[in-house]
Amino acid sequence: MRILALQSGTSADGIDAALVSVTAGDDALELVVERWGTEPWLPEERALVMRAVDGWPLDPPEWCRLETTVGQAFARAAVTVIDGGPRPDLVCAHGQTVFHGVEAGAVWGTLQIGEPAWIGRATGCPVLFNVRVADVAAGGQGAPLIAAFDARWLRSAAEEAGAPIASLNLGGIANLQVVRPDGAVAGFDTGPANALLDAYVTRATDGAETFDRDGRHAAAGRVDAALLQRLLGHPYFALAAPKTTGRETFTLATVDAALAEAHERPLPPASLSLDDVCATLVELTAASVAEALHRTAPDAARIVVSGGGARNPVLLDRLTALAGVPVEASDAWGIPADAREAVMFAALAYLSVLRVPLELPGTPEGRAAVAGQWDLSVAPLPTLPAVTGGASQRLRVRTREERP
Repeated sequence: MRILALQSGTSADGIDAALVSVTAGDDALELVVERWGTEPWLPEERALVMRAVDGWPLDPPEWCRLETTVGQAFARAAVTVIDGGPRPDLVCAHGQTVFHGVEAGAVWGTLQIGEPAWIGRATGCPVLFNVRVADVAAGGQGAPLIAAFDARWLRSAAEEAGAPIASLNLGGIANLQVVRPDGAVAGFDTGPANALLDAYVTRATDGAETFDRDGRHAAAGRVDAALLQRLLGHPYFALAAPKTTGRETFTLATVDAALAEAHERPLPPASLSLDDVCATLVELTAASVAEALHRTAPDAARIVVSGGGARNPVLLDRLTALAGVPVEASDAWGIPADAREAVMFAALAYLSVLRVPLELPGTPEGRAAVAGQWDLSVAPLPTLPAVTGGASQRLRVRTREERP
């Protein structure tokens, strides 16, 4: 079965797409990443998305336009990937997260947008969407979904190493998963990855830059110890895992308040340059991830990294130094770092067709739910052959190097 998976992460920097072939083997699901790429948001699309993500009040017509615009953008991304290639049997569209509601450590709701009917109409396929809500309704946190993927993908490696294997996705928010040799998995959001860095660079450059490409600003700056101390004092870091957070918790106001406390001024003093702030925000991510790893799995053998932050050499260097274990991009493990979440959604869609519940950290025992809802307005679900329990509990992945 071929599954086209689409998602835009908390950084909202593009729509990641992956066309994945999934075959049930005797003891594992075999995934082959056939095509992958990122469809850029049009400027007016991203501006509308960021208004919602940043918490601007939107009236009903604006919400309707947003839902429609995102759905149409995802449909465009789907057509781009499919063009000239094999047709998928189904589509998984995670959509764009605009809010993740957390109070007192419990998730009360989560909102992903992007009307799936536009995607179904453009592709002629059934579409899986709204993949987090069932877990939230079951009393879980709806995140990180990738823990269900990594429990299947990294278990064999953990068994061979005789030690935990950690995975880290560095999107807008950083999430850490630890897979142990016995198959047990822990997973939670450690805090900000690129969200604060991207937002600060965008504001400081009046939009001329939207992220710190290749970590150039961070490499040229120095960590400001006072600012770092204030940022690490954020109450989220003291919460016990499992836990989850989002851009609504870590905003530019977080940085501005820490700057004011550290330097007793409402804005950064002239001596604290953009480069210095970027270096400090990178150190914040590396330090918070390393502390979470040491607390959760001090015996971890290595960290497998994906997401946009995997392309920031300064962040990876600091993470390696502070974590004290080898750090490798997921490319070396068969999944392009930029496509790992999309590949995950393809696997979760296959499990959804099989009606396999997702057991996530933080979900009450015995309440695991099957992920997602289906738009079948254009085509019915395909029929899958029976799969043994063992095959649905492990994954093997490889990539064919093709980008549309």
